[in-house]
Amino acid sequence: MIGLFRSGVRPAGSRLAAGIAVGLAVSSALVGCNAPSKTSTPDPTVTGDAPRIMFRHTGLDDHYGTVAIVSLSAPHGARTFTDLACDRVDATRTRVSCLQTVRGATTSYRWVETDNSWHQIQQVPLGGVPNRTRLSPDGKLVASTVFVTGHSYQQTAFSTVTEIRDVGGNSHGNLETFTLVIDGRTSTATDRNIWGVTFAADDRTFFATAATGGRTYLVKGDLQTKTLTSIRTNAECPSLSPNGRKVAYKVVVSDDGTAKHWTPAVLDLASGRQTVLTGEPRSVDDQIEWLDHTTILYGLPRADLAGVDDVWALSVDAQSSPRLLIENAWSPAVVR
Repeated sequence: MIGLFRSGVRPAGSRLAAGIAVGLAVSSALVGCNAPSKTSTPDPTVTGDAPRIMFRHTGLDDHYGTVAIVSLSAPHGARTFTDLACDRVDATRTRVSCLQTVRGATTSYRWVETDNSWHQIQQVPLGGVPNRTRLSPDGKLVASTVFVTGHSYQQTAFSTVTEIRDVGGNSHGNLETFTLVIDGRTSTATDRNIWGVTFAADDRTFFATAATGGRTYLVKGDLQTKTLTSIRTNAECPSLSPNGRKVAYKVVVSDDGTAKHWTPAVLDLASGRQTVLTGEPRSVDDQIEWLDHTTILYGLPRADLAGVDDVWALSVDAQSSPRLLIENAWSPAVVR
């Protein structure tokens, strides 16, 4: 069984009691990352083969930072907590990817892969602050992005490392070593950063963000040829729809030099038409997840509670308005 688990798996309501201090959340997260190894089985009504949404719980309580699960048919309902503490999580019907911060005398980071019964498949060290992770639809491939310099895409001087691995197997390497082709020409720029992978169903094709020369690009990757080919500019943290026909991502709609404002957008891969979802007025700095073929999910921080996030849903119609889907949640993964 995997380490870095927390005990106590039980359903609980999603709303917090008012006035819990942020310090409790921080201390709870630290305890979770250093607790003795112990596992228990989540409620089978929202796990097993049942469609579900898995996410990082951000309520300011004893479960802060652990993976929680709700039924896909009742995302507002009671949640089941697991013992696994993650900064970022993704899941399929057979696999879970968890990026962790391990706090102690020195802080370290690691990448944990489990099966859907929470048995560890593999654990590897990470070289920086966890930021993104995605599994391929069949759970055979997994990607991670970490910050090795900086900690936010708002910063101008950040550096990332993004890697794709076979689940339980070897690495395909740092994506910065892949051949980058921009507008039909091979780029030799040394300032490149790659982040935010999303996989197609063929276990070969993927999409990601590439940045160089002060611009970002949506790129299409090929694991066999080890190439990254630009599709369009101003696109970050892509997410491929379940049917593989559309890619959602965030676009910069304003930048005053001190802060960027990102808005979700969706690209139809066949037509090349981009729809910017202007019904969301807030800045969305997250890798989008798909709830279904016509609805996306993303996390937003609470303005009044540091460390607390909520997951919002938005139809891919241009003028649709966002709706709160899951309170006290971050890093949603829809398991169909």
